[in-house]
Amino acid sequence: MALDLGALALKYTGLAVSDHDSIVAINIFIALLCGCIVFGHLLEGNRWVNESTTALVLGLITGGVILICTKGVNSRILIFSEDIFFIYLLPPIIFNAGFQVKKKQFFRNFATIILFGAAGTLISFVIITFGAMGLFSKLDVGPLELGDYLAIGAIFSATDSVCTLQVLNQDEAPLLYSLVFGEGVVNDATSVVLFNAIQNIDINHFDVFVLLQFIGKFLYLFFTSTVLGVAAGLLSAYIIKKLCFARHSTDREVAIMILMAYLSYMLSMLLDLSGILTVFFCGIVMSHYTWHNVTESSRVTTKHTFATLSFIAEIFLFLYVGMDALDIDKWKLASSSPKKPIALSAVILGLVMVGRAAFVFPLSFLSNLSKKESHPKISFNQQVIIWWAGLMRGAVSIALAYNKFTTSGHTAVRVNAVMITSTIIVVLFSTMVFSAC
Repeated sequence: MALDLGALALKYTGLAVSDHDSIVAINIFIALLCGCIVFGHLLEGNRWVNESTTALVLGLITGGVILICTKGVNSRILIFSEDIFFIYLLPPIIFNAGFQVKKKQFFRNFATIILFGAAGTLISFVIITFGAMGLFSKLDVGPLELGDYLAIGAIFSATDSVCTLQVLNQDEAPLLYSLVFGEGVVNDATSVVLFNAIQNIDINHFDVFVLLQFIGKFLYLFFTSTVLGVAAGLLSAYIIKKLCFARHSTDREVAIMILMAYLSYMLSMLLDLSGILTVFFCGIVMSHYTWHNVTESSRVTTKHTFATLSFIAEIFLFLYVGMDALDIDKWKLASSSPKKPIALSAVILGLVMVGRAAFVFPLSFLSNLSKKESHPKISFNQQVIIWWAGLMRGAVSIALAYNKFTTSGHTAVRVNAVMITSTIIVVLFSTMVFSAC
């Protein structure tokens, strides 16, 4: 009777039963987001826990409760979509990273950041790719092609430094913070550019010409994406300065900054460039030029607005990853026993650690050689922290894995299910264990 009354009420409000289910799911998810923030605040003094790990744990608990309530049928209230991730959730995170960066430290160490973020990611990509080609066959993972191995290299080259940055203090360790922060953003952009370049080349006829085409595509995406972001940031500064928005409305100033930032990202996606790089450098330019052309009230508003949107997006992602980890369909399809995904995850983590060490220490040595006496060098202890900070894998790896191995969040192919479950294990383990070390 209650269901009939509910359906009748929905009829008169213009909502279908499926819309009601969606509204219930969204309400639950928003309540969970609020819970993550509350628990994160209560545990703020605990160095072993942060909002990211809190969201993961709460997601796992919620997924378990849903799994029990649905008798093992489902563990999620929302279906993951890489489109939602790349179009709605990632832009505010990356833009805020560029907008809040301390530019003096960032550009002072710009050469080292690019060295770690671009060259280092390529080194890690090569090691993970060839390591996977050599080791995965011994684990009987299933049929994987060269394009799959290259995609795996790009997926697990993408770091997640959010948890690390919540532990590091920007004022107490400015050099370390700027290196980890800058490398993390450039690394994510490089990984996505690599992933997209792999998708666009003819892997079946791989030769020297295809390799050169791949390198050219990568450099083109990297350069043009950066230029587009800088141009969008300068255009926003010019518009606000010349049109004098502040004389009429502070709201217009804030609105034009938000919309121009998002336009730069979407335009980059439309042109098949790297939206991450574009919106990151747009954020840097806006914080240096546009921000100083607006009123004081607009400065305060934009700073907190961008930080809040980024914070909510990060919590949303980790909460979903925690729930999706208990998706029973993928685990059943992957293997009758969890041993295989766990063994594969251990191999991937080993490759990640080796790939990380293969560039952090040699490139730190080269960076120290090129620095003048007046500039601080990277000590061995700092090198170890930089190596450790890049071991965590997060939302970018999850999104790229879903993009490669699923269709609309689902897969019916066993090897794809194995790769998805292994990616989830790597993200959960690295985030919850390495971030607590």
